[in-house]
Amino acid sequence: MADDKDVLRDVWFGRIPTCFLLNQDEVTEREAEPYYLLLPRVSYLTLVTDKVKKHFHKVIRTEDAEEMWFEYEGTPLKWHYPIGVLFDLHASNTVLPWSITVHFKNFPDRDLLHCPSHSVIEAHFMSSIKEADALKHKSQVVNDMQKKDHKQLWMGLQNDKFDQFWAMNRKLMEYPTEDGGFRFIPFRIYQTMSDRPFIQKQYRPVSPEGNVHTLGDLMKAMYPVALSNEGEPKRFQVVIHGIEPLLETPLQWLSEHLSHPDNFLHICVIPVPSD
Repeated sequence: MADDKDVLRDVWFGRIPTCFLLNQDEVTEREAEPYYLLLPRVSYLTLVTDKVKKHFHKVIRTEDAEEMWFEYEGTPLKWHYPIGVLFDLHASNTVLPWSITVHFKNFPDRDLLHCPSHSVIEAHFMSSIKEADALKHKSQVVNDMQKKDHKQLWMGLQNDKFDQFWAMNRKLMEYPTEDGGFRFIPFRIYQTMSDRPFIQKQYRPVSPEGNVHTLGDLMKAMYPVALSNEGEPKRFQVVIHGIEPLLETPLQWLSEHLSHPDNFLHICVIPVPSD
């Protein structure tokens, strides 16, 4: 892969200043102070909030504390989506710090998956990596790895170790030069306006005629509504990691450099903010 290590580093170390507030309906023994954290965009809420749980457990009775879950302006936040995706999808036009409400009861079973332990997050993360490699290399790379290699990917994410993670993830980003890219690009397109969780289909980085596919080509094929016609006012932003990449950017480059640690390119389509 192209050695644009600074881009990989910037993506990995992206942070969102966040204020966690206890839901007002929770019964507390004394007033609950808010808790502030810089959340890593590439991680998962339930992986980085042990300190939040500990902080609020001090003020609520143990018997009242059920499974912790999070909500932003009435929307339960899906822990199995990367933090950056949740922010871009629901809060990208909010004033920072991002204000998240913490709950310890009335878990919304219909909206959220339960997450009783870090091993559940690890299983979800590894299944995403395997799914991505099935698309990219027919699973050949991930199947050639040993169990300790899989563990190194997970520990790199869990402990926020960029070098440890990328020493192994590099292998998942390689491809034969003559192929011009991966077999298919692992991507998911999210929109707030849809009941569908996301769009995910097979899409190649290069056309049968040998033309390089771009982000604009992908959007035109998968979600043309996101693009404005010439002369029309722009209605939507196409956002990856909080930025709007140029629509002319080659998909293969984006997949190598702006994928999340789960090896998927997570793309959010959000309405242009009205002034």
